[in-house]
Amino acid sequence: MEQIAFYLFAGLAIAAALLILFTRNLMYAAFALFITFFGVAALYVLAMADFLAVAQIMVYVGGVLVLLVFGIMLTHQPKVKSSAASNRVLAENRGMILGGVVAVLVFAMLAKVIVTADFVLDGPYAAQKSTMEKIGLALMTTHLLPFEMVAVLLLAVLVGTGYLAFNRIKQTRS
Repeated sequence: MEQIAFYLFAGLAIAAALLILFTRNLMYAAFALFITFFGVAALYVLAMADFLAVAQIMVYVGGVLVLLVFGIMLTHQPKVKSSAASNRVLAENRGMILGGVVAVLVFAMLAKVIVTADFVLDGPYAAQKSTMEKIGLALMTTHLLPFEMVAVLLLAVLVGTGYLAFNRIKQTRS
């Protein structure tokens, strides 16, 4: 059952990461990044790294992804009818063959490592208890001040971003 869950979440994370690469819509890419982050967090849970899973969700989904979505929303430009004022970026494909060869080699090397590795947990590591209780107690007792300072800083950033977005919307309507 664990192997099925592992392959399901790994496939989900890989598929969403590929969607990020191949979509042209930035909001679709942001939502695919959301799915990728949750897939990686699920893989951390399966690896019994519960603190890393929670940190993945809090830091990347709660911080980085929200910041990315705000950036996309704040820099969104309405569609322009003229092609001369278009915001299109053209790139050359000179290094595409070399990049493809390097990507295939790296993929082959990683596939060989994964296939030949023995991922069975034996001994004291398999019976290890969760570290979340210890980390939670430390955050709420000895490290409470830095934890609350970071929370207030993130709240100030969120309020400031909302204020900037509101002023931009008001200016474009005038």
